[in-house]
Amino acid sequence: MSTKLPNVIFPYLIGTFGGFLFYLSHLPLAWILGPMTFLIIWRSLFKKISTFIQPSFLKNGSFIILGISFGLSFTKETFVLVGPYVIPFLLTTVLLIFLSVCNGLIISKLVNIDRNTSIFASIPGGLTEMVAASEAVHANSSLVTIFQTVRLLTVVFLVPFTILHMFEPSFYSQTTLSVQKDLSLFSYSWYFLAGLAGWGFRKFLPASYVIGPLLTTALLNIIGIELPLFHDLFMIFAQISIGVGFGLMITFNDLKKGGKYCGLYFITTMILIVASFGFGYVFSLLTDLNLATAMLSLAPGGLVEMVLTASSIGADPAIVSSLQFIRLLFIISVVPSLLKYSINKLPSKSLN
Repeated sequence: MSTKLPNVIFPYLIGTFGGFLFYLSHLPLAWILGPMTFLIIWRSLFKKISTFIQPSFLKNGSFIILGISFGLSFTKETFVLVGPYVIPFLLTTVLLIFLSVCNGLIISKLVNIDRNTSIFASIPGGLTEMVAASEAVHANSSLVTIFQTVRLLTVVFLVPFTILHMFEPSFYSQTTLSVQKDLSLFSYSWYFLAGLAGWGFRKFLPASYVIGPLLTTALLNIIGIELPLFHDLFMIFAQISIGVGFGLMITFNDLKKGGKYCGLYFITTMILIVASFGFGYVFSLLTDLNLATAMLSLAPGGLVEMVLTASSIGADPAIVSSLQFIRLLFIISVVPSLLKYSINKLPSKSLN
């Protein structure tokens, strides 16, 4: 273990430095994007000596901390408020998925990439889930990984940056509106239950280490159990840890493998982002959601990134997390199976 300890600590040191620089530069999601950016650069420049590792308990524990924090923003009124939005939100999600499939089909017609690979590379679902689903239809899973990575990076960098410049940052976070009372150490034991929920549902629930604690904490909060807030240092560490995880997953070499095709998937991702913002605007007109909350709820980004952005600008993180969770469940549980059934009925152009 002693020989591996530096390989665990050093990426966190790089990540902390990168996050701090991003924080000083007032960049969005500084403690996630800073570590991710610096580690991608470091591993690309020093790939022969970069034998970094991240123990799963650090990454999963960080997701649990953020899930608990998001759950603290839920109230009874949240569920009453979200209910009327579910059907129109799902219809909008279907439209965005249809747009993504069309983008994938167009690219497959323009360049030498088979249809199955192009479609699964374009869907705004989880990277791991889309890669696994693509294998079932004999798509090129390595290209799906690369193009999904391009989509992930584009969304994670551009959406928070755009939203933060469209709306004035709030001087308060809605996740910490309640006044912190003096609670006993025993009150923290509830969070062990939340973490256990994340672990217990890991085989059944997408992003279980975020969603399990989120739902558990929300339920405890709603039934009236007083829960303590996390210190800011815990939140910063959790975000650094997630940024380190992204940084260890992605390299410039991965992006280079996609060559000129990466640009096409970047363009389609931009189209998807613009479309989601447009739908968000319409959604805000048809409902009583404010514009920032509506846009972040429909943005094709990760639940964690979008909710953190919502907290920083004073949008409603409970609404954003609820609707993003519904979108995530729908895409992961329905879309892969539906696409596999549909495209298996048709011949596919192969990738040379």
